[in-house]
Amino acid sequence: MRRRLLALVCASASLVSACGALPGGGGGRHTVTVWLMQGSASQDFLRRFTEDFERGHDDLRLDIRIQQWTGIGPKVQAALSASSDAGPDVIEVGNTQVAQYVEGGRLTNLTLESMRDWGMQDWLPGLAEPGLDNSAQFGIPWYAASRVVIYRKDLFEKAGITSPPGTRAEWLADTEKLDSGGNQGIYLAGQDWYTLSGFIWDEGGDLAKQSTNTWKGTLDTPAALRGMDFYRRLQALGNGPADADEEHPPQAGVFAGGKVAQIVAVPGVVQAIVQKNPALKDELGFFPVPGKTAGRPGTVFTGGSDFVVPRNTDDRDAAVAVVAALTGAKWDTDLARTMNYVPNKTTLAPAVAGEEAVAAMAAGAAHGRATPSTPQWAAVEADNPIKEYMTKVLDGADPRTAARQASRRITEQLAPGLG
Repeated sequence: MRRRLLALVCASASLVSACGALPGGGGGRHTVTVWLMQGSASQDFLRRFTEDFERGHDDLRLDIRIQQWTGIGPKVQAALSASSDAGPDVIEVGNTQVAQYVEGGRLTNLTLESMRDWGMQDWLPGLAEPGLDNSAQFGIPWYAASRVVIYRKDLFEKAGITSPPGTRAEWLADTEKLDSGGNQGIYLAGQDWYTLSGFIWDEGGDLAKQSTNTWKGTLDTPAALRGMDFYRRLQALGNGPADADEEHPPQAGVFAGGKVAQIVAVPGVVQAIVQKNPALKDELGFFPVPGKTAGRPGTVFTGGSDFVVPRNTDDRDAAVAVVAALTGAKWDTDLARTMNYVPNKTTLAPAVAGEEAVAAMAAGAAHGRATPSTPQWAAVEADNPIKEYMTKVLDGADPRTAARQASRRITEQLAPGLG
């Protein structure tokens, strides 16, 4: 999902070539090697940042190397185990990937800098929490992207809806109005478990929880069941398939067909929608996924990137200086404006307030969450009992029974033998 999210969000076409480099200038300087992921920043942004950083650090030279998402896990693990002069000094990783790299004690603890210098109290929770392990901060938030509601302004107007809904109750009522005249009120695939996660979190539930160092699936709690019930009611106001996710078929193509009033997606999918149906270019709007009460958007899954510093770096101070610059207000807001991302702090949201889509993302990301912070969560996603559970409920199965079955499978993946 991490690669998919970035592919949808990226707005720049002029990106550094994969596995290439953007070296700085000047011999005699100490070189800081930085791994950034394909698509995270434009070539122009990296050029400007490199020039500015090296002007302010005349003893350092940046060697920025662009990596592909495909196969990055083993490559990062190998780098973390390499000798001190063979690997990168700073690595960009997906926010939900930090947990797998923390294992083995091969990342630098950056708690002191986070508390003293970097204003961690303002970080987006969906970026900061996955970077935390046993009260120590290893992943430093860089940028985020999250789901919003993309809607047809013309269909809202025809239905007499003059402003986007501010609560879940209003959202259901408006969607019911829109679900008429041959139009779907919303296209919501039955297995869109990232969207479901937000509803569960909004109810105070979780996909899984840790207790006495053991993770267990928790889809069968009352709060999680309430989240699934809201999903069921909303999904019924359209023709989304119960047994498929949002990419089968791609929901952008369904929306472009012209008979759908809303989808829940990252704003980047608009590019694909307009490419398929140019007539919709001026008809699309964005609003945050509504929450249970007015004034507080719903909780959403937050994707994005953190920086980590390997313990085997040969210059901790230089690596920290790069992280501080890239995640600081100046360059973080520059990146957000350049790439249509959400900045890493809630206090920086005004910097993107002028962009409707990004502002909607920022409002949701302020209450965002990420998947359970355990290296074993990848096994859950590979098997994904959540999808099967959702389909069973939408097909009429007893929610509690289906949730208990799914929770047991999640527990087995997170803690074999306890499921």
